[in-house]
Amino acid sequence: MVTVRSILGLAALVPIAVAAPLEERAKSKSFLKQIDGSTWVIGNELWNVTQGQQYATKLMYKGKDLVGDAVGHYVSYNGAASDLNWTSAAIVDSGSNYINVKFTAVGGDFHWVIYDDLVGAYQYFVNRALPVLGEFRTLWRLDNQSFPNGRTNIKDGVLPPLSEYASATNVQDETWQKADGTFLTKYDWSAFIKDVDFHGVYGEEFGSWYINPGKDYINGNHLKQELMIHRESKTGDAVQLNMIHGTHYQAVSRDAFADGKTWGPWLWYLNSGSQSDAASRAKQEDRAWPYKWFKDAAYQSRGKIQGKLVLSDGRPAAGAAVFLGDNNPSVSSLDQGRDYYYITYADENGKFSIRDVRTGTYGLEAWSNGGKIADVSTLHRESEIQIRKGSNTNLKTLTWKVADVKKRIFQVGEFDRKTTGFALSGPHPYEHGRIANCPTDITYRVGESDTSDWCFGQSEVGSHSIVFPLDSLPAGNSSAAKLTVSLAGFSQGSKADVLLNNVKIGNITDMPNSQDTYRGATQAGEWRLLEFAVGAGALKAKEENKIEFKVYSSAQWRGWLWDSIILEWV
Repeated sequence: MVTVRSILGLAALVPIAVAAPLEERAKSKSFLKQIDGSTWVIGNELWNVTQGQQYATKLMYKGKDLVGDAVGHYVSYNGAASDLNWTSAAIVDSGSNYINVKFTAVGGDFHWVIYDDLVGAYQYFVNRALPVLGEFRTLWRLDNQSFPNGRTNIKDGVLPPLSEYASATNVQDETWQKADGTFLTKYDWSAFIKDVDFHGVYGEEFGSWYINPGKDYINGNHLKQELMIHRESKTGDAVQLNMIHGTHYQAVSRDAFADGKTWGPWLWYLNSGSQSDAASRAKQEDRAWPYKWFKDAAYQSRGKIQGKLVLSDGRPAAGAAVFLGDNNPSVSSLDQGRDYYYITYADENGKFSIRDVRTGTYGLEAWSNGGKIADVSTLHRESEIQIRKGSNTNLKTLTWKVADVKKRIFQVGEFDRKTTGFALSGPHPYEHGRIANCPTDITYRVGESDTSDWCFGQSEVGSHSIVFPLDSLPAGNSSAAKLTVSLAGFSQGSKADVLLNNVKIGNITDMPNSQDTYRGATQAGEWRLLEFAVGAGALKAKEENKIEFKVYSSAQWRGWLWDSIILEWV
């Protein structure tokens, strides 16, 4: 738990504090000033902001208010339904060149760690009484004239001006269709959050950036996606999101948090709009993480884990995704979010390691990320993994049970929980309505068709079919098989029967809605694994067989994303 007397140490401050752009360095002093019972001003001689009961406004930098008519900074959960209300503010620690300002609310404490010569502040939140929730965030809503552009690690450009929304038609949540048929949607500014180096909004004179090194406090696994920035369609505000517990591309992620659960610290950074400067700062923060100056005992208590994954058929688990999370979880790795989470990928020999893991008891999961093990459909799990302070937990060699590939009849698509290789899956992972461009009917011929002949998703009424020959049936008159359907995402609305040689063997129908296809996701959403039994005698030798995914009911932009389809003898 964070304590008032031991939060910050002075020894490691200087390398962080002196890294502001040269033109912005000055001898200054950080401060907290109370205006009345619910208004405070914090900052230093380079910048300051006025914090009210809910919103921080009047962000002054270089003589300009960067909030203007926008909403400003706030902390909220479950969307905009519950903004935290600050009841008090105090400097809880200070030194010769910093202060730590704590704003208190019923739900918890939000901290601004302000250095004298840093334009921006380190921020973190300590839980006290947050309810069970899905979405928890901090954010800035800033002046749209000062911040006309947005940047994530995969998208950089002009945020749509407010005037474009005024002349377009709203077709769903924050999605608008223009007269030319194209769409404006905030979800185009989403990203795989664990891959983001820095993100923010910027213009020719100003840039506001979030830099989140470590990210172990953010929920989910490698494929966790979140909305990062956007244009607010009603007001035009430039919105800079810090989704520290989010649900934008998930069905459910509701967690209860222990008293003292801490999100952060991360850095909110202001500059002249320079992306190169923000990138340099992000690299510096990565090198400094975990921050030595943050003297919380639980934060500083960390160890290392390593191991080697080998498949039961003898192959190394080359490139496998490795996730360290809840011990003996009752939910998927994407849905985990109450504690702290770590991700990596195995090397070509199946070896992996993760440093700076908070001490505790964890569970490990591994799955195929495509490539040399793209045929592996199973998940490997380990539990009761102890991480101790200053120690290296060596799991040595872990044997991962996989199916016998000799029994494989066919496979369409790499097993990697993504739409890799399918038509229209790239290059950009977000585009509203792209799933509607997939053909309503597809016939894929095993041995003749390419992966790119299969579209990344299915939504409309029609059939996606796989035709395959069988020269013979297994010896001993045993011809039972199993159809494994791996979906990279699923949005409720469309329904399909699964047919083998015109006989129904299952369906793809109502499952929890992960909001992926209709929010423009084209590469991943929330992964689902479906298995369908194929009885003896259903497959025919010496003739063509056909598996058909026949959509009989559809809703616009709703359906599923394909990952891999495997048929094998059992």
